[in-house]
Formats: sequence, C-alpha cells, structure tokens
Amino acid sequence: MLPYVVHDARFSRLVISHANLEKLASGCRWAEGPAYFPAGRYLVWSDIPNDRMMRFDETDASVSVFRCPSNNSNGNTVDRDGRLISCEHLMRRVTRTEHDGSIRVLADQYEGGRLNSPNDVVVKSDGSIWFSDPTYGIDGDYEGRQSKSEIGAANVYRIEGESGKVARVVSDRVQPNGLAFSPDETVLYVADTGATHVSGLPATIWSYKVEGHALGEASLFATCPEGLFDGFRCDIHGNIWTSAGRDVFCYAPDGTHLGTIPVGELVANVCFGGQRRNRLYICGQTSLYAIYLNTRAAV
Repeated sequence: MLPYVVHDARFSRLVISHANLEKLASGCRWAEGPAYFPAGRYLVWSDIPNDRMMRFDETDASVSVFRCPSNNSNGNTVDRDGRLISCEHLMRRVTRTEHDGSIRVLADQYEGGRLNSPNDVVVKSDGSIWFSDPTYGIDGDYEGRQSKSEIGAANVYRIEGESGKVARVVSDRVQPNGLAFSPDETVLYVADTGATHVSGLPATIWSYKVEGHALGEASLFATCPEGLFDGFRCDIHGNIWTSAGRDVFCYAPDGTHLGTIPVGELVANVCFGGQRRNRLYICGQTSLYAIYLNTRAAV
C-alpha cells in the first residue's frame, strides 16, 4: 500500500513509491515547529504543553531533550547564520539562540503593547524575520498563560534585519498561523486558523505579493476541506507541503491539490531536512514522522 494518494499526475514525480512514512519519536502532547540544522544533521522541534524542545539526531536516530523549560516554544526556524529562531508562547516573544548558547530577544512588543503569543516564523534572504502572532498562547494555560491581548488583534510582523525594528505587515487575518515564502521570495503564504475562534470560518491559506518590505493585497490560495491548515513549507519547485487536518497536502503553485500523505493523527507542521534536504519531517500531535521525497527544500 502506497503511503500517499495521487490527485494530480504531477504528484507522482515528487514522491518515491517505495519510501515509507516513518515514526521517529512519540510521547509529545502537541508537537510543533520543526527546524533542521544541516551542520549537525539534527532536527529540533517543540512540545508546547510539556514546555520543552526535543532533538532528533539523524546520525543515530536518537531522541533527546534539547531545552527544558522552553517557555512553551512553538514555531522555530534557522537563520542564514545557522542560529535557532524561536517563538515563545509563555514569554510572548521571538528569540534567537546565539552560537554560544545565549538567548537574545528579537521582539516582544509592538507599539508599546506586548505581543500575543508568536506562533510561526520564517527568515528572508535579506536577514529580516517574519512571524505570526495569533492568541493561542494567551487563550488558556495549556500552551502558555491565559491573558488579555494588549494589542487587540492578531497580526503578522516583520523584524528588520539590521535595526531590529518591528513592523506590522498583515492585519487582515483572524488568526494568522503558518508562514512560508515562495522560492523566489515574491510571495508570502499565510495560513488563517481563525475557524478555532469564529464558527463557520473556512480554514485557508492566503498569498501576498511581496513588495519590498511590505505586502500587497491578499489572494485566497487554498481552503482546507476538513480540519485546519497550520504549518507548511515550500519545495524547490514552489509546491507547498502543508499540514491539513490528519494529513499532509501538497499544492502546486497554481493552487492545485496534487496529492496527500495520510498521517493518521492531527498534523501541526512540517519542514525539510536530511543531507540532500529531501526528507520531509512531520510533527503530528503526539509524534514525529518523516518521509523521503523526490524533491527538496526551497532554501
């Protein structure tokens, strides 16, 4: 039995018929934010309710605790200098772990108000850092600490690479969540999981044209038929590999649903790793999975 479902012939060129979906680790309460470090051949991901970050070593398949406590970290990524960028629910901030292990705060407020609970984060080639800020970490005490929003809205922000100035770039989403740039960085994709707060609201991914340091108007890219889109990444061809309820969906840049990888539990996020960046790591609710593909990371 194949570990995927083909909806469009183009998907067959992106998958490997004899590659299996592997479960690499389990025991999480809500696994999120995978980030791959090529120099060390390891993956770091968040286990938000357990207030820890985990580490999977590709060289021996060992699993260990990377950081505990983690301030209920959620999304993570790696910047162009190989440093860990993290979104922390509990402290309501975006941080960078320096090469010496020290932690630097990159953003924790906007126009005098504390951020809600930074969720997902991506780094652009110019060094700027873009992150989403929905309210999940302040909605209750399970993944952070219950509190009122000081900003009164859920936005996407950009941190200037050199000055560190924080600017709002998206303000028209209900609960902006997953983020990814197209390979040429001309488009920013943003998931909206506002269906968790607004009954009947579709679960969607939106595309924004990148216009310098700002974004153009939003265009609807895809609507999830069941469950939510959460985190996603682009491959070198511009295809989007996204969590979609209990599955991973692959969309072409034109919005066509090419194929599905059934996972069997709620999927939160994905990222590419491996020596050739052709291994898709998948954070399910309780477990970490991976599958080799016939494509690789955009960056």
